[in-house]
Amino acid sequence: MTSRSRETILKKIRKALSNKVAIPFPQTDVLVDHYAPTHQELELEFAENFSRLQGKFSYCIDVNELFQQLEALVAIKKWTKIFCTEPKIKTLIHKTSLAALLTDDLQGCDVSITGCENLVSRTGSIVLTSAQYDGRNASVYAPVHICIAYQRQLVYDVETSLSSMLMKYKRNLPSLITFTTGPSRTADIEKTLVVGVHGPKEVYCFMVDEFLSRP
Repeated sequence: MTSRSRETILKKIRKALSNKVAIPFPQTDVLVDHYAPTHQELELEFAENFSRLQGKFSYCIDVNELFQQLEALVAIKKWTKIFCTEPKIKTLIHKTSLAALLTDDLQGCDVSITGCENLVSRTGSIVLTSAQYDGRNASVYAPVHICIAYQRQLVYDVETSLSSMLMKYKRNLPSLITFTTGPSRTADIEKTLVVGVHGPKEVYCFMVDEFLSRP
């Protein structure tokens, strides 16, 4: 870009900034929630929205049922390498037959298991942050992602999720906050939907009843 062209653009910007433009809808309250919660339970709404986006949801009464379902899933899928770095979840895994399948090789694993910050029922999203152990990578690079969540982690919308993290972390917000909504998918190539191009092809969410099980 020549200096003359650059100066012309800057003049246009300065001129535009000097002319005030009236706000088109001055009476609009930006704080109004236009998405009122439905009358159904958050668990049901999350399960419906998550499943609609090709996620696979399972509700577990307690930790015992959680690992019964996980062991059955691993056997059916014939997975042999499980990646998990979150201490609380690894402690639980070490009490099961799945302990022998744990690996530190994220790139070579069959599935990764993580926790989460929140589950957003209105969008069916899993909220992950870099504050979790290997939170940046575990849910992206593995071909299959399994999230273990507790009922109390359910929130209605994104705003509530962000507010809860502000209360939790104060001024030390994680450097990365990710809202994962179903398996990775894109339609960039000839407008054909392709799943698993930029992330896992399958995403599972196991929700454990918080009143009967504590992490």
